[in-house]
Amino acid sequence: MKNKRIAIYPGTFDPVTLGHIDIMTRAMKLFDHLIVAVALNPNKNPLFSLDNRVKFIQNATKRLRKIEVIPFDNLLTSLAHSKKASVVIKGLRAISDFEFELQMGLMNRKLDESLETLFMIPSQEYSFLSSNLVKEIARHDGDVSKLVPYRVNKELKKINQ
Repeated sequence: MKNKRIAIYPGTFDPVTLGHIDIMTRAMKLFDHLIVAVALNPNKNPLFSLDNRVKFIQNATKRLRKIEVIPFDNLLTSLAHSKKASVVIKGLRAISDFEFELQMGLMNRKLDESLETLFMIPSQEYSFLSSNLVKEIARHDGDVSKLVPYRVNKELKKINQ
């Protein structure tokens, strides 16, 4: 039997955007199984709880069978090893993303030489999009309905009322 090609797409996803969903959908074409690993990052002060971020992604991807959404708070290399993943997916929008993600990819390879990093660029319609921009627009009562999944938009509106 052929080995399953398993990839991990890690991130804080605070909140998940349609750009993230775009990367997930396109990564599924390359892998047999995609694990979306939602990070509990103590260095960030997320707007949404870890549980909510996981639920937002599960809801937005419920029709995509090859995706598993899980929370994590350990080393990415440890998670990859436990899930038998061989590839880490990272989205890149700009050169500034590349510098940080290159450093992370090199460190992950140092910790586990069998783990590869695959950089994916977003579809052009989402190339400008970031979770921080979404939060800033929503904070000022801007319309983010075309930038995030329905449930995320609904929750952002509740927060700003």
